[in-house]
Amino acid sequence: MGSEITIPVTAADLRPVDLFDGIDDEQLARWAARARGCTIPAGEIVAEAGEEASGLHLILAGRIAIFLVHDGHAEPEGMNVAPTWIGAIPSLTGGWHRVRMQAQGEVRMATIARDDFVELVLQSRPVFERLMRTMRPVISRITQRESNAERLASLGTMAAGLAHELNNPAAAAKRAASDLAETLETFETFVGKLVEAGVEREDAKLVVGLKEELQKRARECEPLSAVEAADAEDELLDRLEAIGVREAWRVAGPLATACADEEWLTRTAAVAGDVVNEVISWIAASLQAHTLAEELAESTDRMSELVRAIKSYAFMDRGEVVQADVHEGLDTTLMVLKHKVKHTSINVVRDYDKTLPRLMMHGSELNQVWTNLIDNAIGALGETGEITITTRREGDCIVVAIADDGPGIPADIARRIFDPFFTTKEVGSGTGLGLDVARRIVVDRHGGSLKVDSEPGRTVFQVWLPIEHKKK
Repeated sequence: MGSEITIPVTAADLRPVDLFDGIDDEQLARWAARARGCTIPAGEIVAEAGEEASGLHLILAGRIAIFLVHDGHAEPEGMNVAPTWIGAIPSLTGGWHRVRMQAQGEVRMATIARDDFVELVLQSRPVFERLMRTMRPVISRITQRESNAERLASLGTMAAGLAHELNNPAAAAKRAASDLAETLETFETFVGKLVEAGVEREDAKLVVGLKEELQKRARECEPLSAVEAADAEDELLDRLEAIGVREAWRVAGPLATACADEEWLTRTAAVAGDVVNEVISWIAASLQAHTLAEELAESTDRMSELVRAIKSYAFMDRGEVVQADVHEGLDTTLMVLKHKVKHTSINVVRDYDKTLPRLMMHGSELNQVWTNLIDNAIGALGETGEITITTRREGDCIVVAIADDGPGIPADIARRIFDPFFTTKEVGSGTGLGLDVARRIVVDRHGGSLKVDSEPGRTVFQVWLPIEHKKK
């Protein structure tokens, strides 16, 4: 509010504001004495999302628009028209503004500093009661919006991870299907070419035998390294060209992978005669078809595995409260977040106690907690480091510890990291709500506890979950 013009404030200025209904002129005068009046030009930002609350704002004349700010974009949320008041919730809770407030036309306003506001509220029961009646449904709406935002953020993370992980097997399946279509064309023309060439039935039988022999070799021989495969292809290439195979480079790869050698090629050429090109192409196509079919099976298995992981992550088809292994949720969460560490040097270590009992839990909600904590650890590390996920039993609780060797959390932030409305993110970056939501899921929904210990080089979030869960 750099362009504000300071003006005096009287009790008469404050009387129209409904917050002061029920207090006498003497009490109102005390509020006016603590108020700092100003005139704000049109378009001036009164408070920015992410800024610490400075106190109660009393709008005496004019209008202030409210905007939700996300990823640099401001969306209209509402309009406050004088006489009214704003900023009470973050001022009382010592929090940050969740919205941007901007003057629509010239605005006359009075501000009472946060400490003065809290002191005056405690001295005035009618104002306190009015605040509580007004704030209760507002906080309820904010809490619901935060929970929805966290679910959407979790869903977005899940969708991004699924899309990234599905891309590779889907592309592999598409490529294999395309190559298989080309391979089938070789099969469709092969028999006709044998008939045209006048190949006898006995020779055709020998050709089939040579193919089956090479297929058996392919199943039994040791897989070749990239260098060994390249050398084997080079050796076969000269021999294939020598016996009359056209475009020998097309078939050298499948034959080399199946461990074909010069002796096998010589026998095949002797049996095939004038149709050696067609016979070799057919055998290579047969080998390639088996390989492509295996690739298709592997790709579709991988996609099915990912779909199963997503169903497990969301606890689809299993109701709201389920009995489940806590490790299942941790592992599916890691799969969902795999794309975030795929191209980094971050190492994830799992130190699980597999003897832990199954828990009654709100599974999809706990997965939001794991997603938030692991995603925060990834963000803290950047491109390199180690995340260690440990599970153990302590008394009647299962403890899940998620540790990273990043720079740590400053002490002043660590003390408030689970507070409502607290965020360290820049304006419009992320939801800034995850740790408060995570705490509510663990504490309120599962009767557990959530704490953090941090120092440079080591940050550990620990979640305690009672084995005998009793919903609060």
